[in-house]
Amino acid sequence: MVTPGDILWLFFMFSALQPVLKQRYLEASRQRLIAKIERQRNSRVILLVHRQETMSILGFPAFRYIDVNDSEEVLRAIHLTDPAIPLDIVLHTPGGLVLAALQIARAIHKHPGKVTAFVPHYAMSGGTLIALAADEIVMSEYAVLGPVDPQLGQYPAASILKAVAKKPVAEVDDDTLILADQAEKAVSQLHQSVRELLADKCSPEKAEELASLLSQGTWTHDHPITFETAASFGLPVSSNIPAEFLDLMSLYPQPVRRQPTVEYLPEPRRSRGVRRPSE
Repeated sequence: MVTPGDILWLFFMFSALQPVLKQRYLEASRQRLIAKIERQRNSRVILLVHRQETMSILGFPAFRYIDVNDSEEVLRAIHLTDPAIPLDIVLHTPGGLVLAALQIARAIHKHPGKVTAFVPHYAMSGGTLIALAADEIVMSEYAVLGPVDPQLGQYPAASILKAVAKKPVAEVDDDTLILADQAEKAVSQLHQSVRELLADKCSPEKAEELASLLSQGTWTHDHPITFETAASFGLPVSSNIPAEFLDLMSLYPQPVRRQPTVEYLPEPRRSRGVRRPSE
């Protein structure tokens, strides 16, 4: 005989397993779509996606950024790829550690086959650094890149230098002077790295100009660089992103909320045309 306690126990078991089963389904769906894209484009597809995703049994979202684990996995994928095979790297990230982003950027920059960076929605900071290393950047119409100026803790390195420069050295404490020294080195290192990544895509003068523009605090760190702006910089960008890469992003859902903040019927809406009256 089934008791209320048995029903309650089964309910908790189902509640615990449901997120796990859903996660397995999403992973399998992503693998199938990645395999389809690789067959169509004869390429190696690598996704670097940092999005909230309910991974744990309790359903708590995890905030993720580019880290050394990501660089290890991307480098491993590149090592497993024939040098002549093109790389398609999908970027959806707010950025992260400069060390990890620069490792990935240099690895794809050295890959002999064509490297295409696909940006369905946004690739900020370290994500932009990786995109700059690619032979081509393919963005959706409303996707954005961002500046790559280094951040030291909660402060932009360029802002630290400007703040220190406004005061006599005697009025600045030792900790701030040390921070300013680190900031100066960080800006110089990023500037040089961007210039190296752009060296084979534009003239030395243009590479120097863009390196300064992107690394020295021209804008706030979250400033959106649109497709039109990126094209005006002379970067190798296009906006004809294949639908399959946009479909991939639907397989990285946001965590479930009690009340959705965005809601719509998840199906295409296309014009059927206007029927002419019969003559």
